[in-house]
Amino acid sequence: MIDKTVWRGYESGRPDRSGQAEAFDAIGDRYDEAFPHKEGQFSAGVWLVDTLPPGSRVLDLGCGTGLPTARQLSDAAFDVVGVDLSEGMLELARTYVPGAVFHQLDVADLRPGGPVRLGRFDAVAAFFSLLMLPRAEIPHALRTIHHLLVPGGLFALSMVEADVDDFSIPFLGFTIRVSGYLREELLHVIESGGFEIVKEFSYTYAPAFSDVPPEEQVFLCCRRIG
Repeated sequence: MIDKTVWRGYESGRPDRSGQAEAFDAIGDRYDEAFPHKEGQFSAGVWLVDTLPPGSRVLDLGCGTGLPTARQLSDAAFDVVGVDLSEGMLELARTYVPGAVFHQLDVADLRPGGPVRLGRFDAVAAFFSLLMLPRAEIPHALRTIHHLLVPGGLFALSMVEADVDDFSIPFLGFTIRVSGYLREELLHVIESGGFEIVKEFSYTYAPAFSDVPPEEQVFLCCRRIG
C-alpha cells in the first residue's frame, strides 16, 4: 500500500509550470546551439549503455530535443520513452530520434495513482530536469522515479551545484526558475530518495553563447535500493 503522506506534494495534481514550458517552446533548438558540448551527459549515458542488458526499457525524464540522451540510448537498441513539458522540444525530439516514443507529460503525472501509467523501467535518466523544480517538490519527484524503476533499476541524473531554491535566472532571452544544492546536500537528498550512488563526477561548463555564467555540473550514477 502506498503511503499517501509521501505524495502530499502532488495531491492537487500537476503543478502549474506553464511559464517554464512556454520558455522552452520558444527556445527550441537554440538550446542545443547554446550547449553543444555535453560530455558529462554523454558519459553518464555511456554508463547506462554499458551497465544495462540489451533491450532494456529506459525513461528519459525531461528529454528536451532528445539530444544526446534519447538518441544515444535508442542507438544502443534500448526501448526509449521520453517525456517533457515542452511540445516544441518534443517535436524536435520526434524528428531527431524516430526510434523512441515521446509524451508531453509532467513528472507529477507519473506518480503512483496519477493520471498516466507508462509502466516500469530498467533505468531513468533525468539530466537537468530536477533543477526545474522547487526544492520542496524534488523529494516527491525522486519517490516517483523510485516507483517507476524496477528493483535494482538504474538512475542517472545531473544537477547544477548551487545553493538556490526556485530562483529566477535569465536564460537565452527568457526567465526560468531553477533550484540546486551544494554537493553534499545533493548526495544526501538523492540517497534519502532510496538510491545508492554508484559513481559521481562533475564538469565546469560554460555555454557557447548565453547570459548564463559558467556552472559546476554534477553527474550521479545511481541504483534503486529496495
